[in-house]
Amino acid sequence: MTIVSSIRLRPAEPADATAIRDIVRAAYAKWVPVIGREPLPMRADYDKVVAEHSFDLAVEGDQIVGMIETMLTDDHIWIENVCVAPDAQGRGIGRLLLERAEQKAIEAGRLELRLLTNGAFEANVSLYKKHGYTIDREEPFMNGVTVYMSKRLAG
Repeated sequence: MTIVSSIRLRPAEPADATAIRDIVRAAYAKWVPVIGREPLPMRADYDKVVAEHSFDLAVEGDQIVGMIETMLTDDHIWIENVCVAPDAQGRGIGRLLLERAEQKAIEAGRLELRLLTNGAFEANVSLYKKHGYTIDREEPFMNGVTVYMSKRLAG
């Protein structure tokens, strides 16, 4: 069952960096045994990244339960990272965050969103496909495969 009515979205502030780091580490921890290392988002310096990129947070009560990190480029919105806290997954929060990225793309006059994910993260690839993303290409990376995906918005 999808329950997102209690979720509000807000932009991140520098003070949110620690909470963002914690949610990223929790959300990506399940992938460590799958790929044999920490996924790159687990290694980011969120004090630095929150100051440089746009983050939208999914908040329930006073708890951050998800986030999406995006960057505006000349012709698209790049989704650098999207994740939901393990105990909040399966409630439609990821979809809400992806819809927020689409809204930002439209507001910025961009008709495409792009992202990449690890090919071993099959659940993520399936989720993105379900939300209209297509696979553009796959490339070898650190003993695995990086899957590049994009979604065109109606113009």
